[in-house]
Amino acid sequence: MSQVEGITERRLTELGIVLPKASHPAAKYTNCVYSNGLLFVSGKGPTDSVKGKLGQQFSTEEGYQFARQAGIEVLAVLKSALMHLDNVTRVVKVQGFVNADPSFEEPHKVLNGFSDLMIEVFGDKGIHARSVLGASSLRDQLPVIVDCIFEVKPV
Repeated sequence: MSQVEGITERRLTELGIVLPKASHPAAKYTNCVYSNGLLFVSGKGPTDSVKGKLGQQFSTEEGYQFARQAGIEVLAVLKSALMHLDNVTRVVKVQGFVNADPSFEEPHKVLNGFSDLMIEVFGDKGIHARSVLGASSLRDQLPVIVDCIFEVKPV
């Protein structure tokens, strides 16, 4: 194992996931903030330039994939901030926002795309507390935005 590739990076390779370069914030904020052993990651959406609402343009299954894509973006931010994903000791809290038609009743199933990814990548360290909200509007008409808190080794 090289110094650059840790256990978590090998897991990404096994899953066939290639991390993109971390995106830049969409406004006047930073991608993440470290405080007292916790890394707070700002809201991230799918890396594709997809726009629309769940229950109108998109199905629950498509939303699941968008949430998974948002998770890959979060992993890219983590790698950029921490150098190695093995520096994550726990996924603590996830909050998801689903751009949805008012009649859409499955935002929790959409966010499973993110949660499943965290567990696939981090194993038991990926099990987290979570909340999800349906929203009438999200920035840039993204279908999903996720923000989260990670426990990390000191940076």
